[in-house]
Amino acid sequence: MFFNKDIGIDLGTANTLICVKGKGIVINQPSVIAVDIAAKRIIAVGKRAKAMIGKAPDHIRVVRPLQDGVISDFEMTASMLRELLRNVLDGYGIFTRIRVVIGVPSGVTEVEKRAVEEVVRQMGAKDVYILDEPMAAAIGCGISVDDPVGCMIADIGGGTSDIAIIALGGIVTATSLRHAGDKLNEAIIAYMRKTYDLLIGDRTAEELKIEIGCAFLDDADSRQAIRYMDARGRDIISGLPKIIKVSSREMHEALEESIEVIIDGIRNTLENAPPEIAADIVSNGLVLSGGGGLIRDLDKLITFRTGLNVIVAENALEAVAYGTGKSLKNISALERYASKKLKR
Repeated sequence: MFFNKDIGIDLGTANTLICVKGKGIVINQPSVIAVDIAAKRIIAVGKRAKAMIGKAPDHIRVVRPLQDGVISDFEMTASMLRELLRNVLDGYGIFTRIRVVIGVPSGVTEVEKRAVEEVVRQMGAKDVYILDEPMAAAIGCGISVDDPVGCMIADIGGGTSDIAIIALGGIVTATSLRHAGDKLNEAIIAYMRKTYDLLIGDRTAEELKIEIGCAFLDDADSRQAIRYMDARGRDIISGLPKIIKVSSREMHEALEESIEVIIDGIRNTLENAPPEIAADIVSNGLVLSGGGGLIRDLDKLITFRTGLNVIVAENALEAVAYGTGKSLKNISALERYASKKLKR
């Protein structure tokens, strides 16, 4: 059957990316939507909506409709996705002959997968494929997932950390943790509150994580410079605005416990792998993808704790989206990779 357009979607907790076959990634926006409750209309989606978080008046509701990698607000997710797809589908009107691949965390239930499918079904998609995010990320990173030699990937997103060992076109063993970028932000917020009596928001915590976040401190390495950044928030005691200069050492302390959960997930995945596959991983190492994979020196920490050679993917932020797009080039292979397919 001829299809007008093939679309890959990384419907992430933090960001939604849309990849169109032949064009690459055409949409990369935060998974946020702002709605005027009184007027019952959408005000903004993506970056414009994210800028409203923590600042909107009572009549404007700013929503992150995905939590921990799954849809928490079905209606808002559908509205957000519809707005983001509007430009992509310009000239096509209603979905007619369109094939869609959606990346979801490997640990989601069948009910949660169905909810994701339903969002796209409402738009009239002809075929819908559900692809586990670690598989999509591996394809997007250029890993040969059909080889008999096992490969390992850890995709650390906003809501979930998906760790998987892949061989022969399938996931041999996987661990999905609802502990990722958002939990790291919460750890930074808690640290600033406990240490400095400073109340900061999610956006400030995320900026601290990205700019000076640090997973591994090597006191013997004189080249590892300490970085600093101002954290702006409200003093809990006085109630007044306050600015505190924070160092990367402090961010290491704030993130240490949360990152340990991800390290444990990597260990557990290795422990559950068949011996022959585990031997492949020792030789081939681990690939890190997702925004969380870009935390400074996380690769060094994983190597220190597990002994594995760790590589950070060049396209870490877009790996899942690229993978959903690339998978559409070979539909017969995609049908093997996909955990479920819906036809209308």
